[in-house]
Amino acid sequence: MDIQRDLLALAIYFIILIGLLVRFRHKKLRYFSMWTGIFLVLYFCAIEIQKKTFFILIPLLFFSLFCFFYFKEKCRLRNGWLLNLFLISFMGYVGLVTATSSSLIGAGILAVLLILFLVTILFGLYAAIIFLIGNSFIVLRHESRKLPNLLTLILGLAIIALIILQSFGPKILPNWSVILLSIPTTIAVYFFIVFWNFLSISLLYQFNHPKYNQDFIIVLGAGLINGEKVTPLLAKRIDRAIQFYRKQSEETLSPPQLLMSGGQGADEKVPESQAMREYALEQGIPAEDILMEAQSTNTLENMRFSKEIMEREKPSGYHAIFTSNNYHIFRAGMYAEDVGLKIDGIGSKTARYYLPNAFLREFIAVALMNKRLHLFICGLITLGFVALAVINYFFVG
Repeated sequence: MDIQRDLLALAIYFIILIGLLVRFRHKKLRYFSMWTGIFLVLYFCAIEIQKKTFFILIPLLFFSLFCFFYFKEKCRLRNGWLLNLFLISFMGYVGLVTATSSSLIGAGILAVLLILFLVTILFGLYAAIIFLIGNSFIVLRHESRKLPNLLTLILGLAIIALIILQSFGPKILPNWSVILLSIPTTIAVYFFIVFWNFLSISLLYQFNHPKYNQDFIIVLGAGLINGEKVTPLLAKRIDRAIQFYRKQSEETLSPPQLLMSGGQGADEKVPESQAMREYALEQGIPAEDILMEAQSTNTLENMRFSKEIMEREKPSGYHAIFTSNNYHIFRAGMYAEDVGLKIDGIGSKTARYYLPNAFLREFIAVALMNKRLHLFICGLITLGFVALAVINYFFVG
């Protein structure tokens, strides 16, 4: 190993990192991530130049594709695939450099990844079961016993059932039929990969930082208490919009208008947008800075009807963002792009105990948007293992 080279590189890295963290105290994570990424690229490029190789172009290609498509349309699942392809190719590249160039930094990265991998293999599945079932009891203690609040419990029990099936199935079933036990396992692995893709890009989308030059902030509606008052969940969405409203007012002296979006449900006494408007007025927002959209019944209509109002108010063009709960903004952004709105979302905080359940619910909703593709792939998996079982029965068994 070229220890002197790597120790010098690490010293430079930490000196600049400490300087950035001291200089930018309020955005530590952003500057830590940016500088770490820049440092690794420069470090590995220096090794490539020294060895006269160009392998780093492979992960950089995936990263470039990810950046191109992400900043073109942020709320697309393909961005998650490109991001994960970049991470996989980069880890493979680090492994290659470590093996061929005796990189101390590369070895450190691989060691950390290896430890995480081993911990995941040894304890991950059982830790997931304990976490999911434990979390479900916390959710049920704070929330109603409706199906959407039982998702972590259902998933935990499903994993237990799958483990039991794989453990005892081969002992009681004929040899040829054991192959069929691979169907639920393979489908579960497929949906885990799809979920990981959704979760990675959804979490990345949380780091939106829109500019303080907005004309409108769309606030997405939700249910009302007793059909007339905003719920704590909906209040957080409005509070997040008000926070941005006040920050932009301080920065530019030109506040945006809050566009409350939500119609009147069958069990509601007033439109959601009206209750939201009253809440914002109580928080000190001037009436002239509040608009209402009271026709929508779902998120897609929130975006479509809000777009019509904004185009009517500012036909020459406008800048806008939307607010919702942090777990919901990615899917809401997908609907915004579907109706031709090029806007970003900012999320309000959600109780930590509810986040696993909330992200599972969002994943199911997003998966149903592509249900034909998922049904086709699950069908291929099933047909493939059934064919193997038939072959085993007639020609092997």
